[in-house]
Amino acid sequence: MLRMLKYILSLVGALVLLFGLYISFMIITDYKPKEIIPITVLNNKAEIINSNQIYSILTYNIGYAGMDDGQDFFMDGGSGSRSESKDKTVQNLKGMEEFIKANRTSFIFLQEVDVNSTRSYHVNEYEYIKNSLLDYSSSLAINYKSPWVPVPILKPHGKVEGGIVTLSKAKINISNRYVLPGVENWLKQLADLDRCFMESRITLESGKELILVNLHLSAFDKGGIVRKEQLGYLKKYILNEYNKGNYLIVGGDFNHLIPGTDPSIFKTKEEWPQWLQKIPEDFKPEGFQWIADAKVPTTRTDANRYVVNNNFLAVIDGFLASPNVEIESVKGYQLEFKYTDHNPVIMKFKLK
Repeated sequence: MLRMLKYILSLVGALVLLFGLYISFMIITDYKPKEIIPITVLNNKAEIINSNQIYSILTYNIGYAGMDDGQDFFMDGGSGSRSESKDKTVQNLKGMEEFIKANRTSFIFLQEVDVNSTRSYHVNEYEYIKNSLLDYSSSLAINYKSPWVPVPILKPHGKVEGGIVTLSKAKINISNRYVLPGVENWLKQLADLDRCFMESRITLESGKELILVNLHLSAFDKGGIVRKEQLGYLKKYILNEYNKGNYLIVGGDFNHLIPGTDPSIFKTKEEWPQWLQKIPEDFKPEGFQWIADAKVPTTRTDANRYVVNNNFLAVIDGFLASPNVEIESVKGYQLEFKYTDHNPVIMKFKLK
């Protein structure tokens, strides 16, 4: 019995030491970007934006090409975190690429684009996308960089490096990555996303700027405290730029229910998920407008694989535009979550 007890204590001690070494490693290698970081824009274009033309913009969370309709996700009540194979990941990526190329909008916002991650079998999705869209400039802002995420146990995220991507047919004058405030508890934050938004500033003939803001807000923070901080910071930024006379389009994955949409119109067998919160009414600056297709869900719950009329559906992807942006149309595309757990949205607009 004494020998067995010593063995158990040695095993526990080894596990504690291993855990301590892992935590120390994560603390030392933790990604801590400055509040504002200049972003390099590759293959920058020279198209001139004017007020007499209709432009289009797409937002699409590609789910690192690993969240297709056959997958669930451990943070949403499931057990998985990636597609069944590298071949399936590439197949998902190609499917989304074909949609993007078929529509060829003036601007493209993408979220969850991996560069070098275990969860996407180390496929460089950013390289793939920008090389298939050579008539666009491209820029990447890293928002997830971790040497090893140990969960879920059977197929862990592992090494993660990815972010948000903006592509443009117009010349980007300046691009910056802005840190979004608010952090989870220190242990969870070590392996979690470093939330940010990326601004792309386009100089107009008038000397004013069209500012495109690509974002991916937090989703699973308990009580929504982090999200409130992020929205407060974002509102301050928006008002500051609009008061300068600039045009603003904020878009992407808000991870909140877009105002003016109602999940109850979609058939489901699931309850309203705890993580899904509404954007406070006082967030939207006066005169600004929410733009989303209320008839087409942009996300599904991931506790289970996608089954029609089973998963809870909602609209969390869309746009917020300043009063000097005239909206022509908006359309969500129901792709039945074949390649990712989001559906794309395209908005057409003019500058007043």
